[in-house]
Amino acid sequence: MYDLIIIGGGPAGLTAGIYAQRARLKTVLLEKQMVGGQIAVSDVIENFPGFPSISGAALMEKFEEHARGLGLEIRFADVLNIEVEGDDKVVKTSEGDLRTRAVIVATGAKPRRLGVPGEKELTGKGVSYCATCDGPFFRGRDVMVVGGGDTAVKEAAYLSKLAARVYLVHRRDKFRAEKMHQEKVEAAANIEILRSHALKEIKAENGLVQKAVVMDLKTNETKEIAVEGVFIFVGINPTTDFVDVEKDGGGFIKTNQLMETSVAGIYAAGDCRTTPLLQVVTAAGDGATAAFMAEAYIEEHK
Repeated sequence: MYDLIIIGGGPAGLTAGIYAQRARLKTVLLEKQMVGGQIAVSDVIENFPGFPSISGAALMEKFEEHARGLGLEIRFADVLNIEVEGDDKVVKTSEGDLRTRAVIVATGAKPRRLGVPGEKELTGKGVSYCATCDGPFFRGRDVMVVGGGDTAVKEAAYLSKLAARVYLVHRRDKFRAEKMHQEKVEAAANIEILRSHALKEIKAENGLVQKAVVMDLKTNETKEIAVEGVFIFVGINPTTDFVDVEKDGGGFIKTNQLMETSVAGIYAAGDCRTTPLLQVVTAAGDGATAAFMAEAYIEEHK
């Protein structure tokens, strides 16, 4: 019987683990793949306070070292679902069932991939899914943004302040983004909009992005565009299928400012919940809040 089970070993989950250990809660953190989460594959992070420049792997190693140093138990298992039995929760995993009083879901979200040749191999080497994370590395260079929703259009506008030129590629004739955001990219002198175009391939030279192949969907003609960065914003998929709580239309868990979900004793933190900013610093803050509230819940129901 645990006081708290944390599902997910990224920034939110590890921070929750640190706070739970400091509160002397009997806690286990469950991770499916590798401790550190998605951010661990990022080459460089320059916006986490106290670390002007650090790799994602190195930063997450510090998170993990801190948590384990306080005695946090970490197990590797795939969580299948969570059942509520009175005040207790039963977390069913690939390694067996675990019983707990409270649960923090911190399973994050994965950027939706296009699946074009070169995308997977060049992720972190010119292919990115976060302009605020990686945009500064492309200052004065030519880049491409793929997508037509609010995120893609807003990130194209952001990148236009850094890059020499931004190619905005969208499959349809019209953007789905708000008109206000569309007006900004249309007014930017260094943004070239390629409507009815699709990214078909990303090419490299010396292991780094050098060109992108796009197709005109009306004529089926293809052309190569010299770019050093390709930013893909075609949606993200939260890892939340295993938990039965209220979610939004995209599958993200709805919480209040206390990280409480629609089920008492189940909390959500980080990118798996509805949040305006997908960053390490905000995920860590969510994890701290979730652990603090879980402690109060556990004390109340002992």
